[in-house]
Amino acid sequence: MSATPPDSPTPTGAHPGTGSSRASHAPREQWSGQLGFVLAAIGSAVGLGNIWRFPGVAYENGGGAFLIPYLVALLTAGIPILLLDYSIGHRFRGSAPTAFRRLHRRAEPLGWFQVGISCVIILYYTVIIAWSASYLVFSFTRAWGDDPGAFLETEYLQVAKPGISFDVVPQVLIPLVVVWVVAIGILALGVQKGVERANKVFIPLLLVMFLGLVIRAVTLDGAMDGLNAFFTPDWSALGDPGVWIAAYSQIFFSLSIAFGIMITYSSYLKRRANLTSTGFVVGFANASFELLAGIGVFAALGFMAFQTGVDVSEVENIAGVTLAFVAFPQIISMMPGGPVFGVLFFGSLTLAGLTSLLSILQVVSAAVQEKVGITPRQAALRIGGVAAVISIALFSTTTALFLLDTMDKYINEVGVVASAVVMTLVLGLVLRRLGEQRAHLNDRPGLRVGPWWSVLVGVVAPAVLAFMLVQGIRALLDAPYEGYPWWFLNAFGWGVVGLAVLVAVVMTALRWRRSPDDFTPAELPPRALRRATSSGPPSPATRARTPEQGEQR
Repeated sequence: MSATPPDSPTPTGAHPGTGSSRASHAPREQWSGQLGFVLAAIGSAVGLGNIWRFPGVAYENGGGAFLIPYLVALLTAGIPILLLDYSIGHRFRGSAPTAFRRLHRRAEPLGWFQVGISCVIILYYTVIIAWSASYLVFSFTRAWGDDPGAFLETEYLQVAKPGISFDVVPQVLIPLVVVWVVAIGILALGVQKGVERANKVFIPLLLVMFLGLVIRAVTLDGAMDGLNAFFTPDWSALGDPGVWIAAYSQIFFSLSIAFGIMITYSSYLKRRANLTSTGFVVGFANASFELLAGIGVFAALGFMAFQTGVDVSEVENIAGVTLAFVAFPQIISMMPGGPVFGVLFFGSLTLAGLTSLLSILQVVSAAVQEKVGITPRQAALRIGGVAAVISIALFSTTTALFLLDTMDKYINEVGVVASAVVMTLVLGLVLRRLGEQRAHLNDRPGLRVGPWWSVLVGVVAPAVLAFMLVQGIRALLDAPYEGYPWWFLNAFGWGVVGLAVLVAVVMTALRWRRSPDDFTPAELPPRALRRATSSGPPSPATRARTPEQGEQR
């Protein structure tokens, strides 16, 4: 029996059904239990975008009516692809490149492309956390004064023109260095002692802080006007295809899927872990937090509208960087007890950013550990050290805001979406392995997934995501994004997508320190295989296990 692809040599010496590797000299790291994994997965999904992106997207796409396409997108694409990531990582017991190679030798570049995407994201994600930490401190004295917008651009970030600058901004440099030191320190402790312990502290603290913020926001004068604006449904919006695309886009980007995080995280689960129920818990926890964020943000915006004597519809800066660092400082300055509210808001942003950052760093660290055979501490120091130097060089300068905006736009709307399209098409249409992955999900405790899952992952999701990808690329080619110079967009927009491709090519070409092919995944029971692969015979990698090849439990 072999789990290697048909064009790979059959391994010898592996232990059938254990998901073990003869070449491995140390036991693979694991979560201490299901709770540790759930908290880490929620920590990855709940990030900055939940707080500053979802409320604005919902408001601009039908208000309360947006919740319908949002829920449809969650159930037809978000959770199904999340479960696909879980099944790949858990069954093939490795980082994204390792898991995809064990799925099929020629699929390894897809795993490295996802690692490349993560490399790009960690460079700029850290600086947003640094800004949030700075504003947490600023909240005590309301350092932004009477004009938060001017303070952000001219005093704090010292924004120059789009381009490349070597002018360092000290008040950004210092917190950025601190964020990198904290992140590398946690990563160096490993999965259980570092990432898991951090999430066990950060996620409950984040929930308490954010609930406190929401409770305070809904008690402010004018809060109901903001909530009415947020929830009042515009049913005509449901006929607009753009609204549905916005819903799929929000779900897709907020769940941390298709760029290696959930593949890596699920690979640390124990063999008999519950995958499907956990996926639904994480998916709905993420959605619930986004809804909570919408309530808190729009209650606060309603208060600001009330204080300035305008309608909520006239309020500006309702999404993204300006919502967090312009609108909310204005709100904090207007309200009684503003410093406390500021600490809660910017503390929540900082914690949400840190938990997501750790998950993205783990994608890169785990992949390099397995490729070159180094320890978690060595990977954290080497990979984290190099990334920190590049990040600090690029994002502690006066052009950081434009770099961040451009890199985030292109790597998410082109890189991440392309990764998801390729992954679903490769597993569904090229390799036809979705049935086996569904059987793996169903061979464990938890909710069962039926043939509908294969249809959603293999047909519906790639069709919607391919449409999103084409539309996104067309928009980026038709006109310069945000009016930035074409040379700047080509260098730092298309350039970072090209960098992810380059990572895939170079890292695939390097020799593995320990061959990932010497591996046998846990086999599947005959009944589950017959149900899941009824359209055709199972591949050699998934032949029914015998009693002698029982799975490690």
